[in-house]
Amino acid sequence: MARYRASVCRLCRREGLKLFLKGERCYTDKCAIERRNYPPGEHGQGRVKFSEYSLQLREKQKLKRMYRLLEGQFRRLFERADRTKGITGETLMLLLERRLDNMIYRLGFANSRAEARQLVRHGHFLVNDRKIDIPSALVKPGDVVTVRERSHKVVRIQEALELSQRRGVPEWLEVDRPNFTGRIRALPARADLTMPINEKLVVELYSK
Repeated sequence: MARYRASVCRLCRREGLKLFLKGERCYTDKCAIERRNYPPGEHGQGRVKFSEYSLQLREKQKLKRMYRLLEGQFRRLFERADRTKGITGETLMLLLERRLDNMIYRLGFANSRAEARQLVRHGHFLVNDRKIDIPSALVKPGDVVTVRERSHKVVRIQEALELSQRRGVPEWLEVDRPNFTGRIRALPARADLTMPINEKLVVELYSK
């Protein structure tokens, strides 16, 4: 299966904003955006004219790369959002936020979504006391996410919890760090998701 294996910092530079793909590094002055805030490559500092299509494509790429999804995964999620009643763009954002790997990251049990996905696949978490190792599983309000007792001493989880105290946890989530437990209090409203994403452009792109 296709995977991006080059430097993820290039992705942030290409999209022109922090996608928070490197965990703690993204919060320091070592971040690539802080050092070289222009697209990578020989012509990165040249002037670029953006067409309507390119603007839509870049917005889709930002969202897909932020949540670390492949094109097929992202398209299937969009098709599900399109079939659901409501505003397609907002439904898409909500489905992305409900993914288990994203919730692990939001709760502070991992430093990035990629790390959260790996930890989930390795079976470190329980959802409502059931082991779930599928990163794309969708959680709902009231669900309780717990680090398995045997995983409490995993260094990556401990370091992530320390960092999350500085990074903060969204209001719709509740974390009990001493007990390695988090709860989804509610699903976020679109206004609660502060990423600089215009999901309407993504809907326009896929609606062609």
